[in-house]
Amino acid sequence: MYKLNFLQYPEVKTVQIDNSKALEALKDNTAVETFIKDFKFELGFKSLNTFSFSKDGFLSMMLNLQGKILVSVGESQAIIDAANAYRELGFDIDFISLQKDGHINYEEIKRCDYIFISSYIMDTYVKVDLQRVKELSGAKIISNISSTLETKHCDIALLESFKLTGFSFSSVVLHHENFEEQYIGSIDTIAIYEIAAAIDKFKPICGYKNEFKSCIDKVMGDNIHYFVNPDETLPYTLHFGLKGIKAREIIRTLSLGDIFVTNGEGCSLGLSKPSRVLQEMGYEELESRWALSVSFSQELNSEEILFLAKTIAKKYRQIKALNG
Repeated sequence: MYKLNFLQYPEVKTVQIDNSKALEALKDNTAVETFIKDFKFELGFKSLNTFSFSKDGFLSMMLNLQGKILVSVGESQAIIDAANAYRELGFDIDFISLQKDGHINYEEIKRCDYIFISSYIMDTYVKVDLQRVKELSGAKIISNISSTLETKHCDIALLESFKLTGFSFSSVVLHHENFEEQYIGSIDTIAIYEIAAAIDKFKPICGYKNEFKSCIDKVMGDNIHYFVNPDETLPYTLHFGLKGIKAREIIRTLSLGDIFVTNGEGCSLGLSKPSRVLQEMGYEELESRWALSVSFSQELNSEEILFLAKTIAKKYRQIKALNG
């Protein structure tokens, strides 16, 4: 099996639950409290809350923050939906758009209290200069660190449970006392244990991207399209489009041969809508349906990388022929 979509669909492990992870009203919960304390410390934060990574979860977060908020349109759909709902309630919130090359429009950043923006753009993984964002906004930066575990220049960090564990547990927000402290009985402790375990196993590989790109370019020729500059994305990811076919067609076909790729964030096996992020960049819906993303965490040799590129090219040409 070749799992080239680990950032969207992690290798799911069996959840191990035992009495040591339980909370009881009349029991000393020191072990659990110590685990949570160490987890926060290792990531460099004072406080922790668990929450629902959903429109409702983020809307509640925004209502608790109180202040001028900016949101990058390159964030997860749940954050965008919550921001639109927040605006409909009459609160002060604005969006930062994306340029055609996939970068955020830094000139749209203005002084604010909080800004939802990660160190990378969802779907394309184009890197964001958070230091520059901080200088322009003077805001507390709220970032999804699930694909990087990078906390530099991040004031409030989000850990998305599904992306890290494969399960829809509660997600985690790490902060420095920006939110009301949760009573331990209301914290999803199992989510914290499982997210911590996933972080321990988080080992992306940066060395394959350029070799894979070289191979896929050679076998695909003019049939490949790069929506963003590969040199400006996370070093263990590659985002591209195969012209003239819908991503879901090749995703399904490749999966039959145990090769797993994706067309972006939160799109279950490519069966959902085309990338909203690409459309925010100015691409038409039809073009957005070409998009594929690969991410590397599995040990590969040169023969396997070439095999993967050739297989993608072969399946692409078969689909093109069948489509007439």
